[in-house]
Amino acid sequence: MGKILAIVSQKGGVGKTTTAVNLAAAFARRGLKTLVVDVDPQGSVRFGVGLRKGHPTAGFADYLAGARSLREVILPTALPWLRVMLAGSVSDTVDHSAYFDRIAHSDLLAQMLGAARERCDIVVVDTPPGLGPVTRRTLLASDRVLVPLQCEPLALQTTPQILRGIQDVVATHESLVLDGLLLTMYEAGNAACERTAQYVRQHLPAGMVLDLVIPRSVALADAFAAGQPAVLRSPADDASQAYVNLATKLAERFSR
Repeated sequence: MGKILAIVSQKGGVGKTTTAVNLAAAFARRGLKTLVVDVDPQGSVRFGVGLRKGHPTAGFADYLAGARSLREVILPTALPWLRVMLAGSVSDTVDHSAYFDRIAHSDLLAQMLGAARERCDIVVVDTPPGLGPVTRRTLLASDRVLVPLQCEPLALQTTPQILRGIQDVVATHESLVLDGLLLTMYEAGNAACERTAQYVRQHLPAGMVLDLVIPRSVALADAFAAGQPAVLRSPADDASQAYVNLATKLAERFSR
């Protein structure tokens, strides 16, 4: 049976979707049967996961509403071992309240993730920013959680919020494991960035902040614009290498 890894963050723009997409691609490159699931109604996974031009747009929201079967919303990518479930039609609407309500009042999200776990080695879930009903439901169905944290002073304000939220979930889901906080958009030589990294490492329990960091990289943005994971488009880039190394570290943990 596989592992479900939730990627969560308190705010947007911290590299959450970039992390989900590139980790999933890096897992698949290792020969692990991987599914990346987008439950964020913004639906950003579709732009960077490597789908073919003209791909179907149905996804999890359409399965949730009963308009599509599970088989219809699991799509192939350029990588043989990587499949994707998009957010679906919810990403084309302004009002997401019906989507949130369906998730909050049904077990379909947990059932879908449970079915995916049985068929995959790793299921990577990209969640909405914050700890609303979608993220909480995802965490309650997950085995592991990873928190991308942009290396900027604002992270010092948002970190306690996300950790308290995860702690609340663990109170009822004790098997959930926090794999750590992942510092993203790190710039060596940037004083504010380095102070932020030093502060979180000094004030959080040992080992909670991963030693590995994701450097700020033009290649990550270029890859997303091209509709590909950076680990495939620019494998020699420092950020791509960091994601590959992180996937190796996590895969070793998951197999224990």
